[in-house]
Amino acid sequence: MQPNIVVVGSSNTDMVIQVPELPAPGETILGGKFSVLAGGKGANQAVSAARAGGRVCFISKVGRDDLGKRALEGFEKDGIDVTQIKQDPDAPTGVAMIYVNDRAENCIAVAAGANENLSETDIIAAGEMIAGASVLVVQLEIPIKTVEKAVELAAESNVIVILNPAPAQTLSDELLRHVSILTPNETEASLLTGLEVNDNLEAVATKLHEKGVKTVIITLGSKGSFVSSDDFSGLVPAFPVKAVDTTAAGDVFNGALAVGLAENKSLKYAVQYASAAAALSVMRMGAQISAPADKEIKDFLSEN
Repeated sequence: MQPNIVVVGSSNTDMVIQVPELPAPGETILGGKFSVLAGGKGANQAVSAARAGGRVCFISKVGRDDLGKRALEGFEKDGIDVTQIKQDPDAPTGVAMIYVNDRAENCIAVAAGANENLSETDIIAAGEMIAGASVLVVQLEIPIKTVEKAVELAAESNVIVILNPAPAQTLSDELLRHVSILTPNETEASLLTGLEVNDNLEAVATKLHEKGVKTVIITLGSKGSFVSSDDFSGLVPAFPVKAVDTTAAGDVFNGALAVGLAENKSLKYAVQYASAAAALSVMRMGAQISAPADKEIKDFLSEN
C-alpha cells in the first residue's frame, strides 16, 4: 500500500544519561543513569507518525553496523516502510549523546555518521514514493541539498510539505517558498527572521509568510503553539502535564501533525492532536520510545 506520509531525515542511536544537573565545561557529574535508545529527528518523526496511525515511508541512511541493524528492526516493528533506508558501508550509524537533568532540561551532541551521506541521488531514487504521498516531513539533520531536493520533488507533485527547521540554521527563500507548513520553535523562528519572538509572534509569522511559507506554526513549549494561516490563526494552548524528558517533544509533534493533515483534518484539530501527542511524550523518558499511539492521543484529547 502506498504510504500517505513520507519522512526524510536522520536516524541516530541516542546514548542518554540522566543527571541531577547538566555538567558545566570541565565538570564531571556522578550518579547518572545510562540508557541506549533509538533516536534521530527524522526517525523520531517517522515513528511518531506511524504510531499515530499514518502509513509511513522513511527515507534515511544508517551504517552497516549493529546500531543500524537495530534501527531497521525497530522501524519494521512499527510498520514503517524501510525500502528507502540505505545502509552505508563507509560510515557508522549516527549517534547522539544526551544529558537530561531532573527538570527535564537537556543538552545534546550529535555525531552524524551515515546521515551526512544521505544524498540528492537517494531522494531522486525515491521520487515516486514522495510524489504519491499526501504529506512530506523533513528536518535539518541531513545535508541541506538533500532537504532542498526532497522539498522540490514534493512541491512539484502538490504534496503538503512540513519543514521542521531544526537544528536551527539559516535557510534560503527558494527553499521556504516551497514549504507548506513551517514548524520552528522560538529560537529557530528568531534565526530565520532576525526578530525576537517574545510578544512579536504575528510579526515573526508575517515575515515568514513574506518569504513564501503558507502556514507557520511556532512551537512555544509549555505555552502552546502559535498558528498563522489562511484557515486559522491564533494560539493553540499546550496541555499542562509534568514533564520528565522533553527530548523528542518537537519531533512527536511534527509526526502527529502530519497524520492529522494526511487524514484531511482541519489545521486547528491537527495542531491540537499534535499537541496532545507531544504532551504524552514528555511524560516519558526517551525519544522514539516516548511516541504515543493514536488511541492514547485521542483518549487524552477526550479527557482534556
